[in-house]
Amino acid sequence: MATEIKAPVFPESVADGTIATWHKKVGEPVSRDEVICDIETDKVVLEVVAPADGSLVAIIKDEGDTVLSDEVIAQFEAGAGAAPVVERTETVSDQAPAVRKALTESGIAAADVQGTGRGGRITKEDVANHQAKPAANVTPLSVAVGERIEKRVPMTRLRKRVAERLLAATQETAMLTTFNEVNMKPIMELRKQYKDAFEKRHGARLGFMSFFVKAATEALKRYPAVNASIDGDDIVYHGYYDIGVAVSSDRGLVVPVLRDTDRMSYAEVESGIGVYAAKARDGKLSIEEMTGGTFTITNGGTFGSLLSTPILNQPQTGILGMHKIQERPMAVNGQVEILPMMYLALSYDHRMIDGKEAVGFLVAIKELLEEPAKLILDL
Repeated sequence: MATEIKAPVFPESVADGTIATWHKKVGEPVSRDEVICDIETDKVVLEVVAPADGSLVAIIKDEGDTVLSDEVIAQFEAGAGAAPVVERTETVSDQAPAVRKALTESGIAAADVQGTGRGGRITKEDVANHQAKPAANVTPLSVAVGERIEKRVPMTRLRKRVAERLLAATQETAMLTTFNEVNMKPIMELRKQYKDAFEKRHGARLGFMSFFVKAATEALKRYPAVNASIDGDDIVYHGYYDIGVAVSSDRGLVVPVLRDTDRMSYAEVESGIGVYAAKARDGKLSIEEMTGGTFTITNGGTFGSLLSTPILNQPQTGILGMHKIQERPMAVNGQVEILPMMYLALSYDHRMIDGKEAVGFLVAIKELLEEPAKLILDL
């Protein structure tokens, strides 16, 4: 007897989704809990799994169709025993979103790639390894002189949503950016001295981000307006510190949130960021993990950015931009020293935060980072 396969129940912040990929065709055997469909929303990709061993008997919503929360998308019929192994030729549409993107961009056919993932499925690493192999007896593709090639691909829902939010932030806020610079030598020396012991004790790498998260948390305590948000004609002051950390993924920029950072240890911050980064790469972040946040930190230095003006993550009123660490000659006590310096940028909503508060907030972060003992000892 056929049963209904429904879209997941979306949170209130998500109106609908789009069928991104059907991993199984009608009549194709499937095992219990095997992913049969991906649904892309404005924030995350949700996986729909098989309720039992069996097969699809009808697909009601095709790829590209819009679906609502808890809407029927297919009919499924349970069968006895596990799904048999079926030899089939892999195609691009059979792959996970990140793998499809890698195959499309590289121009490699899925059938040509040897999969090493579960059940022989192709991973991004398989595509990269295949791309790195020297091709035998392959004639390079010739392009006629003067030929101008274009490629048109649909914008993902996440990319469209990010674009809408960024545009709204520039149009609906009085956004300004103030800059400063921080000497990273004290933190770099501290990290060099204790990183091995830290990783051995806590099982997490000691990076720079935990220092920035903790410094921002302390600065937010001193300047509550930067931790506030605007709701209509009201100012909402938050008595907690939920810091979003911007992470780049194949589908676009996502901002998972570390909750109650004032109560987190440095190890918990580093572990949390590591988990979020892995989930972002695999498209596994949940909507709850990206909802809320009272302040955001973004690190353009990862990609080599020396200076930038980050855009507010509404309804937040402040966002801190980290950048590349670069050695520069600096005047220290009348002497020139070569120091590892980082430019810091704080974008803020001038409707809520005055320039004096914004500058004071950024200076507080600078001072805490340049004297990490004060940060660790809560001075």
